[in-house]
Amino acid sequence: METHDAVRLEIVIEAPLLNRLTDALVKAGVRGYTVLPALAGHGRSGPWNREGQVGAAGGMATVVAIVSPERADALVEAAYQVVSRHIGVVSVTPCRTVRREKF
Repeated sequence: METHDAVRLEIVIEAPLLNRLTDALVKAGVRGYTVLPALAGHGRSGPWNREGQVGAAGGMATVVAIVSPERADALVEAAYQVVSRHIGVVSVTPCRTVRREKF
């Protein structure tokens, strides 16, 4: 099966900023993304988890998008503009996809 180069963006962000992030990604040209709940983790401030939280305001979310290499820089910049002033991480990983036209 033929595969094609792509880039996987994974952004962990505070849940209240999720819509701002996804709006920025769409405006920058992302064709699709998936949002996953971040259930627990460990960062500079130590461990955290969602246990005992009533709402999403204190939680974190993960946004995953796979994009063509040509679009990656603009999308990373858009994500960074949202995350840079808040808690969050942007990671970029090369990957392969079987459906180039989707990305």
